[in-house]
Amino acid sequence: MADALSELLSTRDWLLADGATGTNLFNMGLGSGDSPEIWNVEKPEAIRALYRGPIEAGSDIFLTNTFGGNASRLTLHHMQDRVGELNRAGAEIGREMADRAGRKVVVAGSMGPTGEVMSPLGALTHDRAVEMFEEQAQGLKAGGVDVLWIETISAPEEYRAAAEAANRVGLPWCGTMSFDTAGRTMMGTTSADMTTLVGRMDPGPLAFGANCGVGASDLLRTVLGFVEAGAPRPVIAKGNAGIPKYVEGHIHYDGTPSVMADYAVLARDCGARIIGGCCGTTPDHLVAMREALERRPRGERPTLERIEAALGGFSSAGDGTGEDTTPKRERRGRRRG
Repeated sequence: MADALSELLSTRDWLLADGATGTNLFNMGLGSGDSPEIWNVEKPEAIRALYRGPIEAGSDIFLTNTFGGNASRLTLHHMQDRVGELNRAGAEIGREMADRAGRKVVVAGSMGPTGEVMSPLGALTHDRAVEMFEEQAQGLKAGGVDVLWIETISAPEEYRAAAEAANRVGLPWCGTMSFDTAGRTMMGTTSADMTTLVGRMDPGPLAFGANCGVGASDLLRTVLGFVEAGAPRPVIAKGNAGIPKYVEGHIHYDGTPSVMADYAVLARDCGARIIGGCCGTTPDHLVAMREALERRPRGERPTLERIEAALGGFSSAGDGTGEDTTPKRERRGRRRG
């Protein structure tokens, strides 16, 4: 039997994912430094409201409030012995809300990085990383998620460990990395590197791509990189809603719903099949994104100039690939090495 996400991908040219988790929870009163995951058991109504936002905005996929739900991250809050409980609770609320939607909505179990550096550069071994991700994945599976969603990863070694855990528990998975350092991840991975990594995985993800990072322009340049490198799976684009700024005591992202609507259409035309937002993206942004994707006709693959004109400048001269990292503006996409 096909999984829910594969069924949607087989019948639709694009799918709308959700927006932010953390920044929306901060807007709901989560304190800085507090664990978002504890709200799954202490404030379930708030988490229902969190999930209701993207569902009512028209999202086809939403992520559970479990990004930091692995033992390493929960150790910071002295809750490393509650991995199964917190992940299952977040997933159960998600399952409940999706089943009420009256249409097919995919519940994606969010699995973020451990926050540790993997061997050989750090102390975290492959086996221990797999163990932690598997513990989290089992809780998400018990709670009823449709798919596991590995996100904001920087190191290929950690991506492989999370993928192995997903495969061990027998759930389909998607996986994104964050390209936030001159077109590369913090650990130096480029869009071409990730495309090669995913192409060699068996079984591999249902979809792969990029999330978070610096800004929407940079993220779309990375998406073009996946496509030009021969993306072997559907591509995910989840960009931030503009650039964060400190306004009246809190972080505000300056991307308007109109800008995010432009971003969504450009992401589709760049080749992304699953399009959503990351930090700063609210249900209002998602409504505008869905409307734009439905109403605006598909266009040609955008040039870097067009992306920059619509969404703002890039944070670096190039995307981290090739000896000359200055993007060629006269051709579509980004320069390949």
